[in-house]
Amino acid sequence: MRKLLPERRMTIPATPEDGDQERRKQEKRIVDQATVLIISDDAEFSREVTSRWQSERSVPGFTLMSSDIRLAFDPENFQLAIAGRIRTQALSVVLEAMDAAGKRVIFISEEPSTLQTVRDRWPKILALRQQEGWLDTLMLVASESLIRARAETRAHRAEDANATAEGQATLGRYMLEMRHTFNNALTSVLGNSELLLLEAGSLSAEARSQLATIRNMSLRMHEILQRFSSLEKELSIVGKQAERETRPGYSVTAAS
Repeated sequence: MRKLLPERRMTIPATPEDGDQERRKQEKRIVDQATVLIISDDAEFSREVTSRWQSERSVPGFTLMSSDIRLAFDPENFQLAIAGRIRTQALSVVLEAMDAAGKRVIFISEEPSTLQTVRDRWPKILALRQQEGWLDTLMLVASESLIRARAETRAHRAEDANATAEGQATLGRYMLEMRHTFNNALTSVLGNSELLLLEAGSLSAEARSQLATIRNMSLRMHEILQRFSSLEKELSIVGKQAERETRPGYSVTAAS
């Protein structure tokens, strides 16, 4: 497998990191720098495609592979696959793998019968005939496919972000709704611990120390609840301000 970068620019592989930060970096690279996988057993086919793409305004990165894709194949490493001049005995294996990857695939062939077979068996794969002007047609179709792939990637990222925000909002609403119930239980714990601490002679030193810890932790939890109340008031004020600003005729002078 060979990987080519466009002649117009160079990219430096990022150092692998763990966790969400690396995932976000990878998603950003997918959007900013598309990669096209070219599968062919003819080096001239790959050269023609990559050379023709250099004259385009936007040039992706390229990964070149032969029909033996079992050696190294990761669908997360490309957004579009172009297959052409593949050994007949390997055609089914290659196209089955591409179809299963769920990515956009363009298949190029000179044989009408082969193209029809591909259309019938793998309807999601776009089959183009290799004839006069085929490279120009390929550039148009491939460019449009990459634009759609970028749009889908951004849409998926937005959906993930919205789902995360909605989950956090739900948790926040639940905490605010349960605040009063929690505060009542906490008041009971705090009041009883203080009453017990007033009975100095009935408790051992160890028990008093444990009760003091319960009391102090209860006070800390009470402070946290108070912060929730302050946050709720601030959010309410901000919401009302935003509502006023969206009303027709609102101006800074009127607001002041």
